[in-house]
Amino acid sequence: MNSITSLFNIKYPIIQGGMIWNSGYKLASAVSNAGGLGLIGAGSMYPEVLREHIRKCQKATSKPFGVNVPMLYPNVEEILKIIVEEGVKIVFTSAGNPKTWTPYLKENGLTVVHVVSSSVFALKAQEAGVDAIVAEGFEAGGHNGREETTTLTLIPMVKEKIKIPLIAAGGIATGRGMLAAMVLGADGVQMGSRFAASIESSAHTDFKESIVSSKEGDTQLTLKELAPVRLIKNKFYHDVQDLYAKGATQEDLIQLLGRARAKRGMFEGDLEEGELEIGQIAGLINEILPVSQIFNNLLSEFYLAQKESAQLLFNS
Repeated sequence: MNSITSLFNIKYPIIQGGMIWNSGYKLASAVSNAGGLGLIGAGSMYPEVLREHIRKCQKATSKPFGVNVPMLYPNVEEILKIIVEEGVKIVFTSAGNPKTWTPYLKENGLTVVHVVSSSVFALKAQEAGVDAIVAEGFEAGGHNGREETTTLTLIPMVKEKIKIPLIAAGGIATGRGMLAAMVLGADGVQMGSRFAASIESSAHTDFKESIVSSKEGDTQLTLKELAPVRLIKNKFYHDVQDLYAKGATQEDLIQLLGRARAKRGMFEGDLEEGELEIGQIAGLINEILPVSQIFNNLLSEFYLAQKESAQLLFNS
């Protein structure tokens, strides 16, 4: 066991990102049953829908699972109270100040992990009392940090600053990527895109197909004036770029974005007008697979890469 498997009482230090419109109870329970930590993505759920998913997840797995909560949502207080009421023991928070809710969650016996994009915010989260950090690099899909620091440099920078367990995220979807992150100093990894393209993901099949058809350079970080987000380059993305070319104001961007773009793209399968949030690593994802097979592939490649790395050192 290492610090992450011990903290969450799981078999493998593999966490599934709590992605909006992708991470319902089916995905979370499948990941937990495979030996990792599954996360329900509360960001795309009304409070009572979240309660339903928690209860279904509790029936689908006897293993630990958690909930990911973006703290920028207006009903965050109600969401966190439901999590406590339903007996969830692990919460991943993001997009907000961890000092606001960490004391409440800790007082109720929960393990708290916070997602950051810099060593500065990692230190602030540690000071707020969280149990572990997810350091997410610029390669990641969806909403991203403004610092644009890549995972390769972010992980050792954060590791140097904090004393609590560290989880690497952003650009990781293979066993080799997992090994690389842990060599850099991570105690575990969080993967989003790889699990978005799984059978159990709640995303629309057409969105999953768009992930596996994506190639190098098909995603881009945009909308930095609102909240930086990495998207597949579709019609909506190009409409945003056209607006930029015309000298768009923040108000222009808000008007174009409108409401429910992410739901439209990822959950309803509108590949033209919807937001298609995915990471750069999509270029290495070539199949939609069941979670059990994803774990088999990850672990086989991890152990093989570990063996090959040792041989390289020995032969040098």
